[in-house]
Amino acid sequence: MGATTVIATIRQLWTEEHGQDVAEYAVMLAVILVIVIGTVRLIGGNANNVFSQVQSQMAN
Repeated sequence: MGATTVIATIRQLWTEEHGQDVAEYAVMLAVILVIVIGTVRLIGGNANNVFSQVQSQMAN
């Protein structure tokens, strides 16, 4: 009887999709955040260089 309960629980967890959906959304969110943070860091550094160049051109 104990083994039957364990097998039934494993089958239920295998077919249940709510937990899988949450995990998939968490992975997608993590990937999106990494892309956004990388883009902001890249653009931020380049934007700082552009503003510095504009400032030096206006000072001359």
